[in-house]
Amino acid sequence: MLKLFTLLVAAGIASPALANDTMAEVRTGGLIFAQSDDVSMAEEDLFISASQVRVDYVFENTSDKDVESLVAFPMPDITGQVDNTSAISDYDSDNFLHFSTMQDGRPITAKLQQRVVSLGIDVTDEFAKYAIPVLPYSQKTTAALAKLPETVRKDWIARGLVYPMDEGDASISLVPLWTLRSTYWWRTTFPAKKKVSVQHRYTPAVGGTVAISFLEGGEAKGERFEEYSRKYCLDADFVRTVRQRAGEAEAGGANYTESWISYVLSTGANWAGPIRRFQLTIDKGKPGSLISFCGSNVEKIGPTTFRMTAEDFDPEKDFDILILNPPEAEPKTP
Repeated sequence: MLKLFTLLVAAGIASPALANDTMAEVRTGGLIFAQSDDVSMAEEDLFISASQVRVDYVFENTSDKDVESLVAFPMPDITGQVDNTSAISDYDSDNFLHFSTMQDGRPITAKLQQRVVSLGIDVTDEFAKYAIPVLPYSQKTTAALAKLPETVRKDWIARGLVYPMDEGDASISLVPLWTLRSTYWWRTTFPAKKKVSVQHRYTPAVGGTVAISFLEGGEAKGERFEEYSRKYCLDADFVRTVRQRAGEAEAGGANYTESWISYVLSTGANWAGPIRRFQLTIDKGKPGSLISFCGSNVEKIGPTTFRMTAEDFDPEKDFDILILNPPEAEPKTP
């Protein structure tokens, strides 16, 4: 089980953020491998920051025969909504996380499967029929929806695929409500009695607020505070510092912002046995930031970096990181 770990760095904390100043983080994880009793994970080296996730694996085929396997990277679902609060920034690219992968130093060209689902029903073929791009928030999608025949438009509204901003005006844009499910996948071979290295990289979709949101009237209480305490393992020292800096902000100090990063550690645990050697490195970005997460055997290895190591690690629990970012320094007047 992961144990409490919280790190504090001197910082200024501010008042709660408004709901419309919040961007929701998008949970991502690692690769998924087809079930195998012969392939074990010798090492996993995971690096997480607000700008990049890097995962380096070493697998070992302990059997006397080659093992062929399907490998997949499930992209997070993108669900359309009237008020888009998702932290994904590149909505016009199929590869919206800028995912890439290598095996034994050679780039892998992965295939992409995309399915469109609405109310649990796969409607991908309909989108192909009417040449509607599947990315909900793409500018090309908005333009294509505006050209839908009126009968199709009314049908899609009735079925909950889209929402009209003004039902009385057909020229008003239709808001996507469908869910896009994307997966990159490829086939690979683990040679008998050998180790294989696999690396992949992507840009996380980091959520957050424009100010500190988990205090209630400057006090450590309320449902949101309880949620943060469980999710990020806030301890007494962390809370004390937050309250102190919140008071300084109310006296004229600048606001800090929250950043949330979520990683699905349990993704793809289909190999034989636990991870023999697991290493997690987290970079909080700025020396003046605060960071809090649940972990064990953590040490500070640099001004902004922290490392957790484990032997025979069984990834049963997902991982959530809270970073409190210091305000940007105001430019000096010449």
